[in-house]
Amino acid sequence: MSMRGTAGYNLGSQSPFGGQRHDTMNDPSSLDAIREQTSKIEDFLDTLSEPVKPYLPAIGRFLIVVTFLEDALRIMTQWSDQLVYLHDYRHIPPGLTHLFLLSNVLAMLSCSTLVIARKHSDYAVAGLIGVVVTQAFGYGLIFDLNFFLRNLSVMGGLLMVLSDSWVRKSKAFAGLPEIDEKDRKMYFQLAGRVLLIFLFIGFVFSGKWTFWRILTALLGFVACVMVVVGFKAKYSATMLVVILSIFNLLVNNFWTLHDHHPHKDFAKYDFFQILSIVGGLLLLVNSGPGKYSIDEKKKVY
Repeated sequence: MSMRGTAGYNLGSQSPFGGQRHDTMNDPSSLDAIREQTSKIEDFLDTLSEPVKPYLPAIGRFLIVVTFLEDALRIMTQWSDQLVYLHDYRHIPPGLTHLFLLSNVLAMLSCSTLVIARKHSDYAVAGLIGVVVTQAFGYGLIFDLNFFLRNLSVMGGLLMVLSDSWVRKSKAFAGLPEIDEKDRKMYFQLAGRVLLIFLFIGFVFSGKWTFWRILTALLGFVACVMVVVGFKAKYSATMLVVILSIFNLLVNNFWTLHDHHPHKDFAKYDFFQILSIVGGLLLLVNSGPGKYSIDEKKKVY
């Protein structure tokens, strides 16, 4: 799963005793030392996660769509309130409000089921991205920065589902020419990596600044940069999974709020959205950053 060991550059120096060159492993540079330590951490994480590795793709795909399943359930249980909001505040005609909600519920349930079952992933991902876009316009949230950035991250997770399905196709038909399929997969992996980190940009621009918030933002920023460029991507994605999971449990703990609390629905919505982004990161941990990354280039050079 991880890149192990340090990279040797064959740049040893002359020995004062025998005139022979030292290997860089015996006289490591600062960069080599950092690489060695991060490789040890990755090896430890690989050992720790060994029992769940076979289940990571299934867990990741389920977490990615869990926000859509929760949203579909919320619409069905709050049908009357949703109709009132769309009609009175968004000024959508009565017939269209029913059609809007019904089409969203059906699309989220059917496409989420297809993603979990690994069936027709192309159509399922397109359908869920369509839901994100139509809800942004339907609920008037297209210009809400935090909503916009969070949903970019959710779409990044959906693109990881797409690239994961193409990985499986290429494995299933190994030996056949699939250059176009592979290129497509690599581009979508890159786009998915970039979009996944937009959640932290939203995190920086929202909320009050505290010591823990600053520390989380700094660690998250470093991990996000590593994910985008594909340097130690599995390690940095794992770090983001841990940070987001702790943040989600401490901040978006909607189960501690009573049923009529004004922020309960918002906390629940944020909780499941972050779960979706965690799912995308788990797919990144499982499949790696792809061809367009520093990790992949290191294999070549």
